[in-house]
Amino acid sequence: MKLNQILGTEFPFLQGGMANIATGEFAAAVSNAGAMGLIGAGGMDVDTLRENIRKCRALTDKPFGVNIMLMHPQVKGLAQVAAEEHVGFITTGAGNPAPFLPMWKESGAKVFPVVAAVALAKLVAKAGADGVIAEGTESGGHVGELTTMALVPQVRDAVDIPVVAAGGIASGEQMLAAFALGACGAQLGTCLLVSQECPIHENYKQAVLKARDSSTIVTGRIGGTPVRILKNPMAREYVAREKAGADKLELEEFTLGSLRRAVFDGDVKTGSLMAGQVAGQLTEIRPLRAIFEDLYAGYQARLAALNQEEQA
Repeated sequence: MKLNQILGTEFPFLQGGMANIATGEFAAAVSNAGAMGLIGAGGMDVDTLRENIRKCRALTDKPFGVNIMLMHPQVKGLAQVAAEEHVGFITTGAGNPAPFLPMWKESGAKVFPVVAAVALAKLVAKAGADGVIAEGTESGGHVGELTTMALVPQVRDAVDIPVVAAGGIASGEQMLAAFALGACGAQLGTCLLVSQECPIHENYKQAVLKARDSSTIVTGRIGGTPVRILKNPMAREYVAREKAGADKLELEEFTLGSLRRAVFDGDVKTGSLMAGQVAGQLTEIRPLRAIFEDLYAGYQARLAALNQEEQA
């Protein structure tokens, strides 16, 4: 069963819960365009999350969800808000959501935790998750070590719940590959940064469009907090300090507010321009609907072409 059948959307796509980017308005736009929009609670407090949920609900009659980062200092309150507001779909990141699963399931939500390794996939499946999002290291933002190509089939073989592929998906060929690996759908992030509806600063969008295949770098690998972003002066200085032995506190202070500077101020020099490796494939700003239609049509066309080649 494909993800759209599971969630009641038109396309088998989720929008990544990008902190400071995935607002209620953006989630509603994604849902109205045919995919599953997500509100990213990572950059919100309890009241802001509730406000964004209600704003999203006022802007769409389609399914939408919330992403909750489990290392958020207000995670208990955010989890409670999602339950109180009866959000129908919840994704999580940075940990095991087992303590919150009973409350969310009782409120009527389907829960799909993001996992970067088989061990966590097994844990959340055992705890009652409805599905998992297997996110490869190609993705933007916080990443693990395994590639999508290696991770998805291993997670698929390890659990008996639906698996969504994430990381490195921005074309029909990559969507076909995700299905071939055993995924029921895909979570999209980087390719949505260059949508007309995405609320990031124009400078951020242009930086993504200018990116090449080798334009991303992972900061924080040495300290155990890996984050994939576009290369810029801040990223290079971060890696230099990290290699020189800077501790976590110094590095955290160095990057404090950097994502907000990128998203809201368009600071492409000292801002954290989170983006995945597919940034090099993106060439234009388009409506969300066009992105989803082209991605799905491209998948169907490539599948048909392969079938013809097989029969020839």
